[in-house]
Amino acid sequence: MSARTNIIIFMALAAFILVSSAIFFVEEREKVILLRLGQIERADYEPGIHFKVPFVNNVKRFDSRILTLDATPARYLTGEKKNVSVDSFILWRIDNEAVYYRSMGGDEARAQSRISQIIKDGLRGEFGKRTIQEVVSGDRTSMVSQMMFDANKVATKFGIEIVSVRIKRIDLPSEVSSSVYTRMEAERERVAKELRSQGAEESEKIRSDADRRRTILLADANREAEILRGNGDASSTNIYAQAYQQNSTFYSLYRRLTAYENIFDSDDMLVIEPKGEFFNHFKKSTK
Repeated sequence: MSARTNIIIFMALAAFILVSSAIFFVEEREKVILLRLGQIERADYEPGIHFKVPFVNNVKRFDSRILTLDATPARYLTGEKKNVSVDSFILWRIDNEAVYYRSMGGDEARAQSRISQIIKDGLRGEFGKRTIQEVVSGDRTSMVSQMMFDANKVATKFGIEIVSVRIKRIDLPSEVSSSVYTRMEAERERVAKELRSQGAEESEKIRSDADRRRTILLADANREAEILRGNGDASSTNIYAQAYQQNSTFYSLYRRLTAYENIFDSDDMLVIEPKGEFFNHFKKSTK
């Protein structure tokens, strides 16, 4: 191989290295800034192929996707001066890559530390405005929305946007949990006693009303029975009187035979003297 050939190969290789050093690619999922001797020259690159000055410019790449920061659980004081342990995570992204690079030096760990501190300050303020009951069972959406609004005012200065803050769980310290459970138990017991007393009162009202209705029904029934019985006895007496008037001799005989039937039985033996009007029919008739 001649010297000329070697020079050509060397120049071609140098040209390839020079051209490849002058070209850089920007992907859809990243943000890029172009530095010139450590200073930002440009930061608004669209996805695609771009060019730079070799060995003078260098490229810094940042993830443009939404990133997740799993915050360390922390304790906050409520408006009642009670401690609660809050576990949360934060969704954030780089909004302005130039400001982000100037403020954070492009260090993601540093950015996450700053974001975590911002959110902790916001949560501390929001929890301090609320009671334990409002924190545990209240509307967390409004609380988080207000906190995010305030937090983004600060995060914007670092080229960061806080997309969302999610509270995974809120735990109460053991002493606070015992106090809350005791209070809840006392409240449930009070409500139970009140309901039982209301039930007993209503039961007494229903029982008294039932007894009153029963007494009235029995009194009405007895009155109707006495009226019917009296009317029946009157009708019976009237019928007997009319029958007696039609044939008094026969009626007297019928009454006497009925009396004999009720008094005497084939198994009975009476030792009496047959005197008196009742025994007149046992005597022989005389003509």
